[in-house]
Amino acid sequence: MRRDCYSSVAVPFLPYNIREETGIHMLRNETKKVRIKDVVIGGGSPVAIQSMTNTKTEDADATAAQILALEKAGCEIIRCAVPTMEAALALPKIKEKIHIPLVADIHFDYRLAIAAIEHGADKIRINPGNIGTEDRVRAVVDKAREHRVPIRVGVNSGSLEKHLIERYGGVTAEGLVESAMDKVRMIERMGYDDLVVSIKSSDVMMCVRAHELIARECIYPLHVGITEAGTLLAGNIKSSIGLGLILSQGIGDTIRVSLTGDPAEEIRSARLILKTLGLRKGGIEVVSCPTCGRTKIDLIALANQVEKMVEDIPLDIKVAVMGCVVNGPGEAKEADIGIAGGIGEGLLIRKGEVVKKVKEDQLLETLRQELLHWNE
Repeated sequence: MRRDCYSSVAVPFLPYNIREETGIHMLRNETKKVRIKDVVIGGGSPVAIQSMTNTKTEDADATAAQILALEKAGCEIIRCAVPTMEAALALPKIKEKIHIPLVADIHFDYRLAIAAIEHGADKIRINPGNIGTEDRVRAVVDKAREHRVPIRVGVNSGSLEKHLIERYGGVTAEGLVESAMDKVRMIERMGYDDLVVSIKSSDVMMCVRAHELIARECIYPLHVGITEAGTLLAGNIKSSIGLGLILSQGIGDTIRVSLTGDPAEEIRSARLILKTLGLRKGGIEVVSCPTCGRTKIDLIALANQVEKMVEDIPLDIKVAVMGCVVNGPGEAKEADIGIAGGIGEGLLIRKGEVVKKVKEDQLLETLRQELLHWNE
């Protein structure tokens, strides 16, 4: 297990730079670099993975415990809701126990943004349109400048201003971009440019279009995600399509997969999306065949067990889980190692070649031992 290049958390998942090692078409120029504690986003840095706690931030112990679990899953930046002054006051206690940057999520009350900054937030997320007058925004900006804290300017389709809805005949990608850039320019006029920008919609194609538009005129790092994506199944499908279309154009510097469920699932999904796009190296990739009438073992359970087992094994290899000994070896040729089940027994396979036959109840442990001693 290695230390990630931009945090103190031990993770077996290695980032690398798309701009150097992939052939993905770049729609935008390299963005400004923004440092959030010890994580740098933008400027060609690896796409960072975010999530958001669903505990009550006022409960510092419970919030810190969830963040530590998310760190273990591979979270690199964490966001916490700060809806009350008590939540802002809890930030120092949370930060004492965690290792990744903490972003305070603020809505409506500019005083909470100021308090969050004063109590150690590494970045704040605001929608300048809902925290009041320009003077209140300026007060937040002044405090951020004083403490050198970046501001994420966030605009969602559900909060688009009425005059922009009227201008564009509804909520549109163009309206989202105009709203975001208006707020960016307002903060720039206040003399501050340590900014991250996000424009989100639950409409996948509108979100994609909005990112294509803003990438042409925004020099700041973009936080990318499909908001209100949905449950585990629906949310993963929508996020995979949306993030895949956006990131494949070279757009996006940090991402969150928004799911209605355990935040750890957001991290697993984000990692897999980045790896599938070639934006990450490292971590075992598990492939498995679909079940059919030849399957003689509980392949679904076995594949899930393997996927869970390999999460913390720091290898950059492909593992195959096959349902029968008939086609298993041939179908597993592209994998570094694999297992295939039969009636009461199974095969251990390397690069399509059978190397060992074991009892069915020993398959999982045999594979585990092979992986633990892989480098030997």
